[in-house]
Amino acid sequence: MDTGITQLTPLSFLRRSANVHAGKVAVVHGDESWTYREFAARVEQRARMLRAAGVRPGDRVAYLMPNVPEMLAAHFAVPLAGAVLVPINTRLAPEEVRYILDHSGATVLVVDAEHAATIAPIAGSLDTVRTIAVAADPFGPEATVEVPGAVAFADLLAAAYEEDELVWAVDDERSPISINYTSGTTGRPKGVVYTHRGAYLNSFGEIFHSGHDADSVYLWTLPMFHCNGWCTTWALVAAGGTQICLREVRGDRVWELIDRHRITHLNGAPTVVTTIMRAEPAHQLDHRLVVTTAGAPPSPTTILQMERMGFRIVHVYGLTETYGPYAVNEYQRAWDDLAPEERAKLRARQGVGMLQADEVRVVDGNLRDVPRDGRTMGEIVMRGNNVMQGYFNDPEGTERAFAGGWFHSGDLGVMHPDGYVELRDRAKDVIISGGENISTIEVEHAIAAHPDVLEVAVIGVPDPRWGERPKAFVVPRPGRNPSESELIAHVRSLIARYKAPREVEIVTELPKTSTGKVRKYELREQEWSGEALRVRG
Repeated sequence: MDTGITQLTPLSFLRRSANVHAGKVAVVHGDESWTYREFAARVEQRARMLRAAGVRPGDRVAYLMPNVPEMLAAHFAVPLAGAVLVPINTRLAPEEVRYILDHSGATVLVVDAEHAATIAPIAGSLDTVRTIAVAADPFGPEATVEVPGAVAFADLLAAAYEEDELVWAVDDERSPISINYTSGTTGRPKGVVYTHRGAYLNSFGEIFHSGHDADSVYLWTLPMFHCNGWCTTWALVAAGGTQICLREVRGDRVWELIDRHRITHLNGAPTVVTTIMRAEPAHQLDHRLVVTTAGAPPSPTTILQMERMGFRIVHVYGLTETYGPYAVNEYQRAWDDLAPEERAKLRARQGVGMLQADEVRVVDGNLRDVPRDGRTMGEIVMRGNNVMQGYFNDPEGTERAFAGGWFHSGDLGVMHPDGYVELRDRAKDVIISGGENISTIEVEHAIAAHPDVLEVAVIGVPDPRWGERPKAFVVPRPGRNPSESELIAHVRSLIARYKAPREVEIVTELPKTSTGKVRKYELREQEWSGEALRVRG
């Protein structure tokens, strides 16, 4: 019997909004804007373009682009053509891009003109890519080099078959919609497979927890290539909101757009939040702006500072393997009566499973839940609709990741009595000093509480007696000059003395990924090389 059940897919979001919000502005970029009717028409044109270029159902189509309308359109056009989107980090080197293209088996690559220089050295030696299209952005820089064998994106559009029938639906909601590659900081990047069903459900989680609706004006400070922008590429369309594109995150530009468009929402890592706060035009807000933040645990100090400027903070937690956000620090009204500093500490926790997700667990080595005492550390594990289908072409890696039927995050945390998870460290980042485990996050939060500190990263460095010990790298606030002894004394006033760093190195900046995460492995390599490495070994 035909029950009339339809398969879940984010494609249905644009199909609906093109009817319900037809004349409403959907996308803004510079002086250009698209209504939802125009957005859907452009998506259909691009889907036909891909089919004319030989893309068949199940093919992978790669995009190397910043946060521009073409990248947003790709999130609908590629699946509408029946293909799978492979968004590529714009900060990768040519050989890193080559690996992703070859591993994913992408047949078409669309590249923004600004990044043509990344593709030019590898264009003639890719295993599966047969078409490379260079797209020009009227509000971006022109290509500085020519890509051998590439065609103009506009020429491909002109070759689209207008009569080609398109269906805004899928036969199988568990089929892939995108493959997102991990950062690859500990080896080759892995291709994380998202399904139509998972992306659809995660989108509703973003809508609910960040409070999106048709009045939302969202600023793209989070890369669209990162977890499909935490699925916000699809979520805002479902809500009927307006998306403001931004090629590059600069504090002054962000504030310009906040004031011009009365931005209501933006997403980003705590370092992005710091960039916004430290910008010269920063000022007290006179309207509500929700900042959904994740990527690294925000310190209570950062949360408190943002709230005092008028921002509303939504703290979420997740990984590439969980479609981005999976858990949220669900605010409790009982916290209203607490002192701001105490409330900020509670809000810095990673929280509970989001509406669309399953529970978050903290377990020991035998997958048994650790006590809810806020002290016993274990690994954070997850499962359900918003956990990846698996790693593309990597059954062994997938099996390891899902040992025991739960996805193993590699993150260490504690479970509090109220059921809220608090992240304590990545397993590889925990410092074991003289047999004692030291959480780098705990030390970082203590240092960040100092009024002269803008950013901080803590790692373990070699120690001939204890094996390793904490060392801090601190970026001071502009015009401030905290001393090493002052910062160490400050930390010792907040946490146990053995956890405090003996060294604090003042730096002008910290190495970061394109999504704002600190590249701690670079700091570790620097500290553990040569003689230091032999001390450890």
